[in-house]
Amino acid sequence: MPAKANEITDPRVMVLAPGDNVAVAKSDLAAGTQLTVMGRPVTLKAKVLTGHKFAFVAVAKGEKLIKYGAPIGVASQDIAPGDYMHIHNVESGYIPTYTLDAGHEFIKEAH
Repeated sequence: MPAKANEITDPRVMVLAPGDNVAVAKSDLAAGTQLTVMGRPVTLKAKVLTGHKFAFVAVAKGEKLIKYGAPIGVASQDIAPGDYMHIHNVESGYIPTYTLDAGHEFIKEAH
């Protein structure tokens, strides 16, 4: 069965699960590269290296980033389609939520 228009994705990238808002480069992609991701036109604003991620939909500050169908972080600023996603615009949602809740503490190094 042929792919639906909203499922068409350039073979140079992959979206790992339905509902993801993060795409992953399968090869190095130059800034200005034009792609179709899940039927949406996207122009990369910066170079994206193999295995790195970029937004293919708008992600508002505070919104969860979804990869593998699961949250992998939170947008620390508004992220536009085509923006490279890394530590400059993504915060971990894991550490404060799961490690420090309920009285958990980081293990202190022995001196």
